[in-house]
Amino acid sequence: MITLFTFGPSFGLPDASPFVMKAELLLKMAGLPYQTARGNLRRAPKGKLPYLDDMGRIVADSTLIRWHIEKTYHVDFDEGLSPAERGTAWAVEKLMEDNLYWAVARVRWLERDNFERGPAQFFNVVPGPLRGLVKVLVRRKVRQMLWAQGLGRHSEQDMTAMAVQGIKAITDILGDKPYLMGNNPCGADATLFAFAASLLSPVFETPIRAAAESHPNLIAYMARMRTRYYPDFQGSGVFAPASAATAGRPEAAFGQQ
Repeated sequence: MITLFTFGPSFGLPDASPFVMKAELLLKMAGLPYQTARGNLRRAPKGKLPYLDDMGRIVADSTLIRWHIEKTYHVDFDEGLSPAERGTAWAVEKLMEDNLYWAVARVRWLERDNFERGPAQFFNVVPGPLRGLVKVLVRRKVRQMLWAQGLGRHSEQDMTAMAVQGIKAITDILGDKPYLMGNNPCGADATLFAFAASLLSPVFETPIRAAAESHPNLIAYMARMRTRYYPDFQGSGVFAPASAATAGRPEAAFGQQ
């Protein structure tokens, strides 16, 4: 049995990390039996989640997990795609992972109101006298990471403009197709759904989320993917039942963790 190590549900989503959601979606798309377990960053092989244990073989990083599934179980997530389409799908993945991810991280961790609604909850397990200091240190580390990545050197307005343009590029590629590259999901759909779900979380108030919500084709795509791969998960935002009166409320997201 494959075990995927995760953070667990949060922000109205199946997992706090889009990389974890991506890995789980790849397992779902491959039709492989698996179980999830709460991971520990201190024990994670690379100090990050997700990682999986496939009958003793440890694979860390969502992209390496994909390659492991493809090689070990003879799965071609991009079956039927032309070389150009495979290249486009890969480029979309990297846009989400290496650009939009950092824009969302900045909004969540460095904007005080969003931080208090979201990541601050992670520190409730820290003893009260130390909690404030630990929050400051972790947020400082996030700021340093964003500066080193490059996005943190820009103004909030410029960062938002770049993220909004990235979302538009992805929705332009999606167009009126059922899935990113056509009539069937491909490997990049795991990434797109996971990262779009993350930036659409109603817990966080941000112009990046508003920009994503303004694209009807993206919202329809998210509903299509949720129905196909997460029919039983009831969170908030794109994961809320259509009749849920609490959909979109931050307190509802935390209540269903």
